Amino acid sequence: MTLDKNAYQRIIENLNDGLYFVDNNRVITYWNKAAERITGFSAKEVIGTSCGDNILTHVDEQGQLLCNKMCPLAHTLADGTMREAQVWLHHKNGHRVPVLVRVNQITDQNGRVTGGIELFTDISAFEANALRVKELEKLAFLDHLTGLANRSYIEKELAARFGEKERYNLPFGVLFMDIDHFKNFNDQFGHDAGDDVLKFLAGTFTANTRPFDLYGRWGGEEFIGIIRNIGPDTLEKMGNRIRMLVESAYLVRGTAKHHVTISIGAAVAKTDDTMNSLIKRADMLLYKSKEAGRNRLTIG
Repeated sequence: MTLDKNAYQRIIENLNDGLYFVDNNRVITYWNKAAERITGFSAKEVIGTSCGDNILTHVDEQGQLLCNKMCPLAHTLADGTMREAQVWLHHKNGHRVPVLVRVNQITDQNGRVTGGIELFTDISAFEANALRVKELEKLAFLDHLTGLANRSYIEKELAARFGEKERYNLPFGVLFMDIDHFKNFNDQFGHDAGDDVLKFLAGTFTANTRPFDLYGRWGGEEFIGIIRNIGPDTLEKMGNRIRMLVESAYLVRGTAKHHVTISIGAAVAKTDDTMNSLIKRADMLLYKSKEAGRNRLTIG
């Protein structure tokens, strides 16, 4: 069976994966429906722009911007080698979404390179978290601004993790996080912008958590991550990855890009810990991060 051009168009338009084409200058010429869903950007907003123009602005696990020297698509346009990589793209709402990208050249019938193609798959935990949000909302344990668990549910989850540790000796740790200079941000840009920052920060947590971990809003600009089956080294690595993803994320309001950073206190639960002692230790470590210059993690 031979498919006509319209059939191919319908197939790529309705893929579950995001798909876009660029010309040799990396200007976007096509953007499918899944790309709209995964990124929040409509085709109308992005076609005719460069993928680095406040659109995808890919970063790696260290938070390094890839759109210039290290862009997989740019390398493939130059040498013709197909590439696959895990990167974090910028969502229109500001948060970072982990995706698996696959890139290749586009050539004409004479073999001349006319552009490139990128297919990207959302590998975040959004589906699992969507179910969790529904359950939290039903039980009145949802923080409605951020869509994360509220303080009451965090306390219940911590109690459950301590019970699990006592019965099965399963380790866990917490990441106590606070937005740096958040009062100044609110004073300068207004509380609506502050609320948007809280939401995009929550989106970064949601997109980059494992299904069996939990992130919640402790209060104000403070957040807690409860990370299961973890040791100090891995907790530190996961916390620093979140910190760098937040640092590289941004919120676009009008023509301005707003960035924030977070400071983190990371603590693994000890044998003699209680909920209060663990939170207190993580809070003290958080303030050590603040005193050391902010935008850093201190573990203990």
